[in-house]
Amino acid sequence: MQPELTIQDIVSAVSGVLTDYVMVTVLLVAALIFTVVTRGVQFTMIGEMVRLLLKSGKKNNDHREIDSPRHGTVSSFQAFALSIASRVGTGNMAGVATAIALGGPGAVFWMWVIALVGASSAFVESTLAQLFKVKGDKSFMGGPAYYIQKGLHKRWWAVTFAVLITLTFGFAFNSVQSNTIASAFDSCFGFPPEWMAIILAVMTLVIIWGGIQRVSRFSELVVPVMAIAYILLAIVIVIMNIGRIPEVLTMIIEGAFGFGPALGGTVGAAMVMGVKRGLFSNEAGEGSTPNAAATASVTHPVKQGLIQTLGVYTDTLLICTATAFIILCSGIYAEGYDGIVLTQRAIDAELGGGHQYGSTFVCIAIFFFAFTSIIANYYYGETNICFIKDNKWAVNVYRLLVSGIVYIGAVVPLDLVWGFADITMALMTLCNLAAILALGRYALILLADYKRQRRMGLDPVYESSTIPEIEDETECWR
Repeated sequence: MQPELTIQDIVSAVSGVLTDYVMVTVLLVAALIFTVVTRGVQFTMIGEMVRLLLKSGKKNNDHREIDSPRHGTVSSFQAFALSIASRVGTGNMAGVATAIALGGPGAVFWMWVIALVGASSAFVESTLAQLFKVKGDKSFMGGPAYYIQKGLHKRWWAVTFAVLITLTFGFAFNSVQSNTIASAFDSCFGFPPEWMAIILAVMTLVIIWGGIQRVSRFSELVVPVMAIAYILLAIVIVIMNIGRIPEVLTMIIEGAFGFGPALGGTVGAAMVMGVKRGLFSNEAGEGSTPNAAATASVTHPVKQGLIQTLGVYTDTLLICTATAFIILCSGIYAEGYDGIVLTQRAIDAELGGGHQYGSTFVCIAIFFFAFTSIIANYYYGETNICFIKDNKWAVNVYRLLVSGIVYIGAVVPLDLVWGFADITMALMTLCNLAAILALGRYALILLADYKRQRRMGLDPVYESSTIPEIEDETECWR
């Protein structure tokens, strides 16, 4: 007698096909196309990215960017921090560990690959978000829903994306983040999940009710501190194991291409897990970070496109790599641990003293990583709620629902939620990739215009008349 299929079985089967085959293939193809047509913008303009980020972090250094009436009140650095807040979360600690546990050390190589080539998609989507942004009450607003409607004039397509990203980030991913925090505190301190659920729900409501300015200020303060602390820990552990680095790099390359004993997974498993976890972590091409990129006050769309590209490197090449090296240097990745527990045990093994030190540090780190993700994820949903229907009551109801979902996520198992999240994430990514492939020519025109002005020694400024065919759709640049 055949066992009956459960909803979980059906959701797992659908998400497996969508994420393991369709999404991974389209994501890589689109990233390679953008890498070619932009002539490797993610490699050739790294110096310009760093220059822009450092400049954007200075206060009142460019009066045109601050005082111009066409610009909002969110700085370029704040928008960058907001997008990093969403990227840097459980994916960097639990997601990387899961990729290594299921795909072997080779998964790390494919995470690097998707970051390096996928950064071109991040550039295109964030540049388009700036080009087609609109004025909100207190700041600019934009993202895939906006550039799909204004650039492609497909309202149904835009609304579909808006619904998918709200379900994925505002609800499903936020449930995962709050569940991870509650589990970590329960495991480390025996703190009841029910109490943590209340604390997280209240904190979330207080911050998100303050609007995008409060969200961006919170991210600007917390994100750099938590990222630097975690990277410093990884550096200490790498230095302690400096003699093992050649061995670790060998394991990564062998696992990626099947040379020698590919411990922990096949080449196919390494590629799929690396790409999936890499996408979940850095979000390049997914359509989420353009919502943050659009809020920035800059004089040319390419500026924020370049800065957001740097965010992909920060997330994957720095923070995810830090987790990977901690786990691989510990030598315990094949002992049956998974997720956040594997990361905790790896740090325990390196720092000694039982699992008090590692568990405590990871518990505190995951709180900041995951909570800032909750805040940024909420904003992505708010932007798209406003796109569907610009109604204050709708936003207030959404805020209450997000707070409730954060509470529920902390106290219930999330296997089914993860399955639905994978499906909506895959559909959302496919919607966005199709849109930026169709609109990519505008990003190329903007990039050429930016480079031309830089060669002339100018600080690039964009005017809507540069692309006459969409001048009426880019009113923020008049």
